[in-house]
Amino acid sequence: MNKRAHEYEVTFNYLKDNKGEVVDKEPIRFPFNNHDNIYKILDVLTEKKLFEDDNQTVQFAIGLKLLGDVVMKNKDKELFSELQPAFVEFMKKLKSKE
Repeated sequence: MNKRAHEYEVTFNYLKDNKGEVVDKEPIRFPFNNHDNIYKILDVLTEKKLFEDDNQTVQFAIGLKLLGDVVMKNKDKELFSELQPAFVEFMKKLKSKE
């Protein structure tokens, strides 16, 4: 039985390089599914004021969900052998503050 998931699409636009020059690159777009409603998570984290800058809250939440999904789906890979247990503990700590 497949779990029902929320469907999202991420779009990443490269606007300017580190010299301030406009970059003409195609946006990177990709879909992903997640069991969480990320908009609800953003609301909770914004309300908790983990960061002074709300843009950092968005970066943190979306980055964490993307990274976490990859780590959990590949937890048996050697690359994640040290990160996976620490990631689980980090998530417990984060959720305890919610």
